[in-house]
Order: sequence, then structure tokens, then C-alpha cells
Amino acid sequence: MTAFDWPALMQAGMRGLRLAPRDFWALTPAELALMLGQTGGRAPMTRAGLAALQAAWPDNPKGGTDE
Repeated sequence: MTAFDWPALMQAGMRGLRLAPRDFWALTPAELALMLGQTGGRAPMTRAGLAALQAAWPDNPKGGTDE
């Protein structure tokens, strides 16, 4: 896991974007990245991707029952 550079993020949010501290801390990392102009990342999962994930990791393996 990569550590966050909190001082740099706080400066970007509070100085650069002029956010109040309560507003800065209320943001999710994705919201802050968007506000800072960072784009890209992974595309949303497709229906085929979800089907593959469900096939690989079924909720009820081997016909068992949920409890």
C-alpha cells in the first residue's frame, strides 16, 4: 500500500482549492482526485466482467445454503 502525502494533499485542498478544513475532510479520495484534475483510472465493470466474477466466486459454492 502506498502512503498518502497528507501535507501535500492538505495544501492542495485547503490552499489550492480554498476548501474549509471541514469540507476537505468530508471529501472521499475519489472526489479530491477529481477536484485536483486527476482523471483516468479503471473503467467501470462491465456486465461480462460481473458474470465472470460471479462464476469465479459464487455466493453458494457447491449448492450450499446461505445462513
